[in-house]
This record gives sequence, C-alpha cells and structure tokens, in this order.
Amino acid sequence: MKKDRNRPSFGQWLAYAVLGRKLPDSQQDWVRRDLVGPGATPRHILRSMIPFLPIFIGFFVLFPGAIWLRASMVLLSLLLALFYTAAYMDQNRARRLEIHGLPADLKSAKKTAEMERERENYRRNH
Repeated sequence: MKKDRNRPSFGQWLAYAVLGRKLPDSQQDWVRRDLVGPGATPRHILRSMIPFLPIFIGFFVLFPGAIWLRASMVLLSLLLALFYTAAYMDQNRARRLEIHGLPADLKSAKKTAEMERERENYRRNH
C-alpha cells in the first residue's frame, strides 16, 4: 500500500494542530481542505481542544474533592475553552492560511456560492 504524500504524518499533523507549524508546500491542498473544506469547523474545534487535554486531566485527577466537583471544574474549563475557540476561529483560520501561503480570506466552495447567491438576490432586488 503506497502512502499518500499529500497527507501529513502524525508528527507533522501534531506540530500543525498543536503548535501551528507550517506543513510542506506539497501539502497545501490538504491544508486548504482542512481549513475551508467540508467539516472544517468541527475539525477546528476538536484540534483546538488538544492543547487543553492536560489541563482537563489535571483538574480531574490532581484536585482533591468529590468527583462531581472535579467534573464541574473540567466542564467549566471546557466551556470556557470552547467559547474562546469559537470566538477566535476566523482569526486562527486566517493566520493558518497565511502561514501556508494561501489567501487569508479564502472561503469554502459552499460559502462562496452562498455569498454569490446573496449578491445576485441583492442585485435583482435593488
């Protein structure tokens, strides 16, 4: 079985996902699909939660108290992490696109078609 060279190895993906490192130019299509392709938003949210895993585990394992209290700490920190991940998703995506030499305002095909439909509707109505 031939390995697909357009996909990053696990080590490359980990450096890309956690540290924001640049992947080789040969993987630019993969980066484009990852950041603006179908399922990009859930991937971004999951990828952004990886650096928080040690914190979540630490809250649950290292703090004394009842399990419900420790679980509540993890839940609160998870909700806070999700909030900031969602709030800064567009800026993070733009930065990753720029790092890989792609336009920062790159949109998915679905989003581009939707914007074009809205533009056409506006032209028709006004």
